[in-house]
Amino acid sequence: MFSLSLPLLILIFLIISSLRVLNEYERGVIFRLGRVLKPKGPGLILVFPIIDKLVRVDLRIVTLDVPHQDVITKDNVSIKVNAVVYYRVVDPQKVILEVEDYNFATSQLAQTTLRSVCGSVELDEILAHRDKINSIIQNILDEHTDAWGIKVTSVELKYIDLPQEMQRAMAKQAEAERERRAKIINAEGEFQAAQKLAEAAKIIGSEPQALQLRYLQTMREMAAEGRTTTVFPIPIDFVNLLKK
Repeated sequence: MFSLSLPLLILIFLIISSLRVLNEYERGVIFRLGRVLKPKGPGLILVFPIIDKLVRVDLRIVTLDVPHQDVITKDNVSIKVNAVVYYRVVDPQKVILEVEDYNFATSQLAQTTLRSVCGSVELDEILAHRDKINSIIQNILDEHTDAWGIKVTSVELKYIDLPQEMQRAMAKQAEAERERRAKIINAEGEFQAAQKLAEAAKIIGSEPQALQLRYLQTMREMAAEGRTTTVFPIPIDFVNLLKK
């Protein structure tokens, strides 16, 4: 009876040892005697000892921090740029068969692409059009990693480190721009005031009584301020009569 139960126990042990559980966000790529099988999971799967090898692949989005890269822009400005890349595995079989270490490969590709793209544009474009630069980098990465079974979902420039000399130059430029705008606004105000004065002069010239009303209004405003001295304007015609 012992000889009959031993094979059964061995079979039960082999079955139990062959059970594997894959989470919902995992897939299993199985190599059976060196040949790849269709990805398995999620849930309970069988991996036979000795003849099968299981490689787990995580399908969740990976956040890749691209370290600072020294870049010389198109207008010969030395800067340091870093970024963050979001990607995920869409084909577990490709990501195992086509590249040895897909995380390391994606990281290296992201670094070289970041340097290449930022070096092909001017500094002002990097600072003013980050969304455009992000989109260009994402498209390049997505195109290259598609053969690896990886989808790049987003790329964001995080930090741009400028030299101190460039920061001072940009501050001076911004200050000069603000002064230019202030002078333009002041000139526009003077121009509009001159136009209104010219229109008022035309009205007063056509209606002499308007000048007298303006005198009276000025006296009223001076009296409202509580001054002890009141100046009475004398009409020009009255002065001319005194001269005669």
